[in-house]
Amino acid sequence: MSEMLEVEQVNSTSQMDDNIAAKDRVVAWPRMGRIDIPLKALLLSLGAKIVIPPANSKNALELGVQNSIEGICLPYKLNLANYIMALENGANTLMMFQAPGSCRLGNYTKMAQRTLRKMGYEFDMVVFDMYKSKMKQTLHAFWHVTRCINPWKYYKGFSLGFNKFFAIDEAEKQMFYYRPREIRKGEAERYYNKWLKIIDETNSVLAVKSLVKRIRKDFKNIEIDKKKDVPVVYLLGEFFVLLDPYVNQNIEKELGDMGIEVQRQIMFSGWLEHVLKPSFFYRKESHRERCVRYAKDYMKRAIGGECIETVGDTVYAAKNGIDGVIHLMPFSCMPEIVSQNILSKVSKNENIPVLTLVLDEQTGKAGYITRVEAFVDLVKRKRMRNKNNKQESVEV
Repeated sequence: MSEMLEVEQVNSTSQMDDNIAAKDRVVAWPRMGRIDIPLKALLLSLGAKIVIPPANSKNALELGVQNSIEGICLPYKLNLANYIMALENGANTLMMFQAPGSCRLGNYTKMAQRTLRKMGYEFDMVVFDMYKSKMKQTLHAFWHVTRCINPWKYYKGFSLGFNKFFAIDEAEKQMFYYRPREIRKGEAERYYNKWLKIIDETNSVLAVKSLVKRIRKDFKNIEIDKKKDVPVVYLLGEFFVLLDPYVNQNIEKELGDMGIEVQRQIMFSGWLEHVLKPSFFYRKESHRERCVRYAKDYMKRAIGGECIETVGDTVYAAKNGIDGVIHLMPFSCMPEIVSQNILSKVSKNENIPVLTLVLDEQTGKAGYITRVEAFVDLVKRKRMRNKNNKQESVEV
């Protein structure tokens, strides 16, 4: 997602601007992974009052399904449930982003507004429209919900928020590496949860900037089996299902417990940095640029969502010795349906195992895990076969 962010007021909510004074605004946003920690730091630094809806759960999903049209994808249902829960707990200003292309995310905010108004809720909706804007409009969005005009508070808020994103992603990467190798099961996850708490409670700009190095150093204290042969699997697909453990049924933990090192190809920090930074600040090829380059034999242009990232990352994985790819997508997701059909050809041409998992409220845990286990067995056999072939060629 290559451009900046822009705030766009939807006409049906613009009347709320004068009705909600700055001091009375209570801000909320949808849950997705641990986005709550950095956004909380950012908004509180700007003096906002906030409501954080509960983490996604069975109750949230049931609430979203009850109030959504049939056939709409899982992320929308949970986003809507998050809004309802936040409004019930005192929120009156909702934040959301939308995107162009074939991804229906571009219409979600309007759909959610109509639904929520029919349910009797009154609120203001601030929409970040990706691909179109400049930092000026991004700052205007936060001014709109906080009325903060203090430059230091913006510096502190954005520094805290962004560096907390970087720290959370670093803790996740370390957990992905150590989990399949740890001697004492569950130790990597305990370290991760410990650091989540530290990240959440750190509110000094200097202190939060030091967290990444501290996290790397601390995880080295975990005792691992250095001789264990650990296959590496890329986890890729639609943004929301990749980042929310409830939605993807905690697949990262399941894979780690099966002895697989997960490398998730979309991380919050990389995505945000690329969205907000002008391209001339990049000294190296961005993740999206790399994906476009590697996908060129299968896709000529991006069509929205994470479609071209899914294809490009799979080709990249095959050409860089990765053992397999798991593709996650919500049921009826239009961009990922396109990538799903392309991936069968990529898998055959590039000789890399690919498993696509389609998620909705009907997805059963047992069948889901059975498919993952079968895929892991395939990946391990292929890795062992390749290893034996290399040994035989060396002996010859």
